[in-house]
Amino acid sequence: MKLNELDPEEKRVILEKGTEAPFSGKFEHHQEAGVYTCRQCNTYLYRAEDKFDSGCGWPSFDDEISGAIKKQIDTDGSRTEIICNRCDAHLGHVFSGEQLTDKNIRHCVNSVSMDFILADNVVHDKNIYLGGGCFWCIEAVFKMIPGVKKVASGYAGGKKENPTYSEVCAGDTEHAEVVSISYDPISVSLEKILEVFFDSHDPTTVNRQGNDIGTQYRSVIFVESQDDLETAENFIQKIKKDFSEPIVTEVLLLEKAGNGKFYIAEDYHQDYFAQNGHAPYCQLVVAPKVDKIKKKYL
Repeated sequence: MKLNELDPEEKRVILEKGTEAPFSGKFEHHQEAGVYTCRQCNTYLYRAEDKFDSGCGWPSFDDEISGAIKKQIDTDGSRTEIICNRCDAHLGHVFSGEQLTDKNIRHCVNSVSMDFILADNVVHDKNIYLGGGCFWCIEAVFKMIPGVKKVASGYAGGKKENPTYSEVCAGDTEHAEVVSISYDPISVSLEKILEVFFDSHDPTTVNRQGNDIGTQYRSVIFVESQDDLETAENFIQKIKKDFSEPIVTEVLLLEKAGNGKFYIAEDYHQDYFAQNGHAPYCQLVVAPKVDKIKKKYL
């Protein structure tokens, strides 16, 4: 992960968990439209519309971009510290119950922990391609996630042009069943997408998910940029302790995997769970995964 160079004051706050002087930060009264980002790694953290004037002396927000912020008990044992979920940069603290806004939450953030991107320069569309067994399952799960704009089932990672479902199932194309996910990073972070993905399948089984066996069912992540590749690799390093067996998920640049293309699957595979929810496979395999994700994230 490429990190920005920090000046001494930024290091004191971001790395050493310090606090800037109240009423001194450049973003305390900042009001332009756009997105506040992590000073250290550029991750989108807060939308400008979620910023409010709390009078506390630091920038305040009553909401966050989903998955961008990690919360943990501060070393003082009483406050809740907020850090960037991607690079662990110290941001500040979060408080609740103050009745300052309808959401009744206040993220108190150091200005030096953030940068700002004007609305015209904000990226609203990113893509990732995820394989974790049958694509009917992964598609159904991500159709529910706020911030995800489009989900399509298909094939990637092999060399055969325009593969068919029967060819991929035969195991001769090297393609995996994947879903193409288009999402808005100011609504949901890549970390949240990855969190849902690893909660949706078993990343420790080689070429297998339950009774679905074959290379087409391998656990794999295809990304479109080196930055996203490093984010996915770092995410796996963070979560590997949560699994009793090694994570076998591949992380690859799409353009360097197979012939570098994603192929959308046949029409009858799209929205499969929505259209065939009463089918035995959907009831036995897809529905439990959908219910699990719905209970945890929605």
